[in-house]
Amino acid sequence: MGESVAEATITNWLKEEGDTIAVDESVVEIATDKVDSDVPSEVAGILIEKKFAADAVVQVGEVMAVIQTDGPDASAKEAPSAAIVEATPDPIPTPEPTPPPAAPAAPPKTAAPPQAEVLQEEITSLQQQVSETADTTTTATRFYSPLVKNIAKQEGISLAELEQIPGSGSQGRVTKKDILAYIAHKPTATPTTPTAPTPTPKDTMPTGKDQIIEMTRMGKLIADHMINSKATSAHVQSFVEADVTQLWEWREAVKEKFFQRTGEKLTFTPLFITALVKALRDFPLLNSAVDGDKIIQKAALNIGMATALADGNLIVPVIKNADHLNLVGMAKAVNELARKARSNELKPDDIQDGTYTLTNVGHFGSIMGTPIINQPQVGILAIGAIRKMPAVIETPEGDFIGIRQKLILSHSYDHRIINGAMGSQFVKNVADYLENWNELLPF
Repeated sequence: MGESVAEATITNWLKEEGDTIAVDESVVEIATDKVDSDVPSEVAGILIEKKFAADAVVQVGEVMAVIQTDGPDASAKEAPSAAIVEATPDPIPTPEPTPPPAAPAAPPKTAAPPQAEVLQEEITSLQQQVSETADTTTTATRFYSPLVKNIAKQEGISLAELEQIPGSGSQGRVTKKDILAYIAHKPTATPTTPTAPTPTPKDTMPTGKDQIIEMTRMGKLIADHMINSKATSAHVQSFVEADVTQLWEWREAVKEKFFQRTGEKLTFTPLFITALVKALRDFPLLNSAVDGDKIIQKAALNIGMATALADGNLIVPVIKNADHLNLVGMAKAVNELARKARSNELKPDDIQDGTYTLTNVGHFGSIMGTPIINQPQVGILAIGAIRKMPAVIETPEGDFIGIRQKLILSHSYDHRIINGAMGSQFVKNVADYLENWNELLPF
């Protein structure tokens, strides 16, 4: 799951004990920090044991499930599975968790039939139990997220009906937008049998005019990170106003040709990161982390770009070795990470190893902000909204008032190792690079 990931939370089991699993078929959904991932099976077989329940925290390296494999294609370490299961009670002294009701009890060691035969009988019995309680008319032909399943359950949409909903997601998956659109246009029919009232969603519980809203898992993680950062670093801010008229005009002049030549949209974000990278080269101490009483000045320059998600949460994908990229490479990296963030396709490695973070609060209309440092980094830069402002323009012929494109840069830094002079000079350098953009060409 990545070098710095030590644990993951099981969010949802996609398969139940007794289910048949194909190679590369997703078995369980897990979450690490801010990224949700599916775990596919490396083998084909039958899921015979789940070691952890949903919402359990699993350490990297622990066994989450046991899959019974069979046939000539099974690898030597996977077959015979009966031998693996038979050997389990002796070498693992740790008490096993209480099995779910549908799971068969382990056969006693004194049973007369061989262990493999007993195991096969248990699997057959388990499959029959699952078959009796499953929907015998419809089998899911595609993956459904826990959110979609929950909405379908609350709205009384059967699996057969869910299978008929067109999906606009990856590989035809049904998204939240798809199922809500289906519900909005679903014809009402007189029920032939009494229906139970729609249950109140778990995350909202009305109490008079107030509502108690349960924080999402990601929301809880973000809250913990923010509190921890404020408790760890001595936050201080410096602010600089930058005249980006030159940058604005240059982008307006080249963005169409840039797209035609590269196939990439030229947003302001890669331009801001280009100036940021040059300033970090001027002040390498800002590209550091604090470990106790030691300062670790990072060799790699990895820029995190804070990205807002549709649900209101925030995630920070990382552009690795940003100082090695030209403007085309930077634009490609920014656009690809933004796309993956919006479509929930980020992998754990995409959000790891950042050394400095950029956040664009101006995207939402804010003229400035006081961002919280993304630990264990020591600085973060917020870009405010670009606005047309009256300004005094100095010329050899005299001063006059003109309309200029301006923004405010907000720099939060860790005062434990970055003093006010360095923090202010750094953000002033970023502003100078943005103001004198034509001097940076070619990059």
